[in-house]
Amino acid sequence: MALNRRNFLAGLSLLAASSALRKGFEFEDFHSLKALYKDDFLFGNIITGKQLEKSSGPELELLEREFNALTMENDMKWQLVHPAPEVWHFDPVNRFMDFCDRHGHQAIGHVLVWHSQTPSWVFETEQGKPIGRQQLLDRMKGHIQTLAGHCKGRLYAWDVVNEAIEDNGTFRKSAWYQQIGADFIAEAFRTAHEADPSAQLLYNDYNMHIPAKRRAVVALIRSLKAQGIPIHGVGMQGHIGLDYPDLNEFEKSIKAFANEGVKIHISEIDIDVLPNPYRSAEISTRLNYAPWKDPYREGLPPAVSDEQADRGEALFKVLLNHKESIERVSFWGLADGMSWKNNFPIRGRVNYPLLWGRNFEEKEILRRLRALKSQ
Repeated sequence: MALNRRNFLAGLSLLAASSALRKGFEFEDFHSLKALYKDDFLFGNIITGKQLEKSSGPELELLEREFNALTMENDMKWQLVHPAPEVWHFDPVNRFMDFCDRHGHQAIGHVLVWHSQTPSWVFETEQGKPIGRQQLLDRMKGHIQTLAGHCKGRLYAWDVVNEAIEDNGTFRKSAWYQQIGADFIAEAFRTAHEADPSAQLLYNDYNMHIPAKRRAVVALIRSLKAQGIPIHGVGMQGHIGLDYPDLNEFEKSIKAFANEGVKIHISEIDIDVLPNPYRSAEISTRLNYAPWKDPYREGLPPAVSDEQADRGEALFKVLLNHKESIERVSFWGLADGMSWKNNFPIRGRVNYPLLWGRNFEEKEILRRLRALKSQ
């Protein structure tokens, strides 16, 4: 009986969602995520350059209807926006800012300085040799000045530096660190503030629940503040699974960062339902495929869907308990078929980490997040 009732309610929810998509913004007044959580925090998602080339479609309708903050998934990253020394691709960036302006979204810039998705020419001479500290600093500052300057006054926040700290609390031995030193972070934040003084400036990273990493980020915040360099927030990525991380440790990090006087942005939520022994978001990692690691090729079983919903509800209860410290909560994608987790860290798997299914049907986790604020 319970299963039949659940399927019946799921069917009603799908019909309501389909009707709402046809009717557009009528749905928002009482049921959208941004409306339900409007007194708690911004509710965000990501958008791609290809989506922004369209004039309509279910993705755009959902992004308009459900969310009030948007992050560009890839098109602001160095290899796409600035692929060669004198080449800039600003069209996707301009469409992004215009879309956010039209539909009332807070626009999040992602990302100014990262070890990944940065062309090799940035770090090398024409002969392929590593360039020196000052030359690399000049290239980094020039990139930030141009990109952040282009967006000046139109972005709510910037992920200034991404994933510069290892899980053990040491600095990642990236080319930025090896060729400049740890102060590349301070220089990036200082330059970003000069280029766009009105934008919130964030340090963004994954696995922030790990105590050693938590302590290192607290030390970074204190160091920047001691130098008079603005840092307004921390982006805590939310790439989680059904049994990791320990939400008590996640909560400890929220408290620790809030105690340093910065806002918390939960910047990249997805809830992985697949077996995954690699609990990191280092995108260069690749593991071998095996059938037992890809168990739901024919669809997500109701019991696992419920488990995912339980996990999402537990996470959001923690977030709501700290809403005074949390500025934004953003999912990293709309529908399951669009998620990077279908290929990470194992290519070719079928994953279900988001709020909508592959045909944009509402999932149990989405219904549960709405119910949290509808009671």
